[in-house]
Amino acid sequence: MRRLFTFFQSLNAPGLLAAVVSCCLCFAALWFGGLNQDEGWYLYAAQMVRAGAYPYRDFFYTQGPAMPFVYAVLAPVWGPSSPFHGLLGGRLVTLLLGLLATGCAVALVRRLVPPQCRRLAGLSVFALLGCNLYHLYFTTIPKTYAIGSLFVLAGFLLIVHGLEATDSFLRRFSGLFAGGLSLAFATGTRISLLLILPVVGFTLLVRFRTFRWSFFWFGLGGALGLLLTYGPFAFDTLSRQGLLAAQSYHAARGGFDPFFAIGSVSRLARGYAAVGVVLFAALFLRLRSAEATSDVCRSARTRANAVLWMLGLGFAAVFGLQLSAPFPYDDYQVPVMGLLTVLVTALFVRNLPEGRGAAAGAGWFVVFTAAMVSFTSPLLQEWATFNQDRFWSQKKDMTELAKLRQMGREIEAVDPKGTTLLTQDLYLAVETGRTVPRGLEMGPFSYFPDLATDRAKSLHVLNRELMKELLASAPCPVAACSGYAFAISAPSCVETPFDEQKALFEVLKQNYELVDSEPKFGQNATTLLVLRRKAAKEVSK
Repeated sequence: MRRLFTFFQSLNAPGLLAAVVSCCLCFAALWFGGLNQDEGWYLYAAQMVRAGAYPYRDFFYTQGPAMPFVYAVLAPVWGPSSPFHGLLGGRLVTLLLGLLATGCAVALVRRLVPPQCRRLAGLSVFALLGCNLYHLYFTTIPKTYAIGSLFVLAGFLLIVHGLEATDSFLRRFSGLFAGGLSLAFATGTRISLLLILPVVGFTLLVRFRTFRWSFFWFGLGGALGLLLTYGPFAFDTLSRQGLLAAQSYHAARGGFDPFFAIGSVSRLARGYAAVGVVLFAALFLRLRSAEATSDVCRSARTRANAVLWMLGLGFAAVFGLQLSAPFPYDDYQVPVMGLLTVLVTALFVRNLPEGRGAAAGAGWFVVFTAAMVSFTSPLLQEWATFNQDRFWSQKKDMTELAKLRQMGREIEAVDPKGTTLLTQDLYLAVETGRTVPRGLEMGPFSYFPDLATDRAKSLHVLNRELMKELLASAPCPVAACSGYAFAISAPSCVETPFDEQKALFEVLKQNYELVDSEPKFGQNATTLLVLRRKAAKEVSK
């Protein structure tokens, strides 16, 4: 408690404001943040791993295998026996991982600026990430972004720790080795982060020639991390086939739409507008007051400059790769935005004029900029209202997470102490602590209508025939179908033809009867149908 009290005493006024704003935004992202189908999918994968299943071999999974195993270990926080069971607990775990990643970013930037700039640099990075509603939301919902960002930033922090150990072989070896290990685990979380490994390795080889063996120790850690992450699946035939099929899943979407890419960058720029403002401020200061800048703050050591190049190249490589995807969603870039934030902040504080007044003013500037960008974020309105009906705004009567928990209780009332649920909305399965029939583990992305039956079975997904067989067998006492049910045809992720969706619902209708319908439920507010399996005599009629 004494250390905590000392920490708060050491905070200046901008720091206290940033802490208060961050706490408010964290709560908003945790409780008010809109539902995302992927949340249930990722948590359900961790639930499967905790039950003894393995991704690729026992269920289809399209990302790296690290996240389900980490979340399986943390399942006591969000599992059925936890007071924070379900999505709320999963979000709490993810938020803590995201805040740890922000802490790593703060520690990293402090290593890359002169001593007198460290306090301001740390505050600025915390404000730009911890007071950014967009960043907090996407590092609160259970997706790969928070844990991927943590592995990336921790990896760079460990590498810098190793490079600073000029007089200790053990510290240098352990830092570089652990840094490579962490970046490999990032690749094991989100495969597109793989490009950071060769970027860092090349920079160590070219810019750090005087640090003998630095490239080798880093490479050794990276190789071991990849072996630990992907080795068990690569050496198992069934797992390897599933892993390769998961990558072909991404490629099967095909094509590139430049307008979609432009829109993605535009939305990302809006979410991280405060980082852009600070970058422009850094460039302005550099051009206008270079002569008045402190020599110590202006000239960084060669090592720090090389690390900043490493951050920039790593960010650019992953950013470009993810932007070239067929559907480059703006939130894909969240795991590497911490790298850009550290780079921009380091440039900003290095070019500030000398003096305490300039540093204090810069602190207020960054915190207020970050707070105002979050206050004007469209996410706040999206979380509070539905789409506007002509002149009238339609206010939500409760948060989407609260509605999910309510529907979970209703499903439990229909089927007390049940263990299974027929649904493609996996956040309902997670919320109720139930399992879904085999083949539905990827939620709305489980339906591969054009896939051959043998291939579908080997991947643990459903084609037309298998889906009809599943629905006809009525394997669960309760079914829950939203607007996502049967609507997406994977892997191209186009909309399933209406007649085909109708035919599947007709099969479902033969064995289930409607109990309740909830309009405007879940992601994008579709209608949720809660169905109960008919008695045998009703089915025969």
